[in-house]
Amino acid sequence: MKIAIIGGGNLGTAIAEGLLASKFISAKDLTVTRRNPGALQALVDTGVTVHSDNAKAIKSSEVIILAVKPYQTKDLLSSLSASFTAGKHLLISVVTGIEIKTMREAIKKKISIIRAMPNTAIAIRESMTCIAGDGTTAEQMNYTKKLFDQLGKTAIIEEKLMEAATALGACGTAYAMRYIRANTQAGIEIGFGSELAALIAAQTVKGAAELLLTRDTHPEAEIDKVTTPKGCTIAGLNEMEHQGFSSSLIRGVVTSYRMIAKD
Repeated sequence: MKIAIIGGGNLGTAIAEGLLASKFISAKDLTVTRRNPGALQALVDTGVTVHSDNAKAIKSSEVIILAVKPYQTKDLLSSLSASFTAGKHLLISVVTGIEIKTMREAIKKKISIIRAMPNTAIAIRESMTCIAGDGTTAEQMNYTKKLFDQLGKTAIIEEKLMEAATALGACGTAYAMRYIRANTQAGIEIGFGSELAALIAAQTVKGAAELLLTRDTHPEAEIDKVTTPKGCTIAGLNEMEHQGFSSSLIRGVVTSYRMIAKD
């Protein structure tokens, strides 16, 4: 199927580049729109169709990936209502916080709509993307999962959990970055140069995550492997817990969730 990405910003461009790199779609079957098409010359050079006519892009495609700002979404979809065809189009929204019913009300047509929540690691095809549909077929959900599988890992969830997915998976990238930054600062204090400390901290976190993903184990099982009686690891972990490490992280995630849910 032909794909049109409405909104060639950082996220839309990252999706386009990932789908091309994975060969999920050929350049001739992909269209990306942006107010300033000249900013996407790199995509043009690969053979992707790039222009600023959203209506034209929708009419010439079957799958529409919406990657615009939340405040633009409702008015944009309303203005493009005539371009959508029931039974033909699948709309996949990667817009934060906009519910499926809101998009359907804006379009005023019975088309299939799926919400997807990736994170910034989509730029390197390592995103964690949660997807939810309403009134969609199993085939459409499988297609969408396969699409985002090219860009990292995916999970199908209920739409009511999309705000929680944002807090855990999207905001979670920033939480992980703050941990790496703090670990880097600690590394500098105990003797490493800043670049080497950052490398050790980042690679250690990457390796820890890969252990869980490839072995399908629980974090505590991996912790037990590196903690010995009266050892330095358990001493450090206990001091972090005394200072509120786990509780502060949990409270941070919950605070982000409440902020999103309130909005």
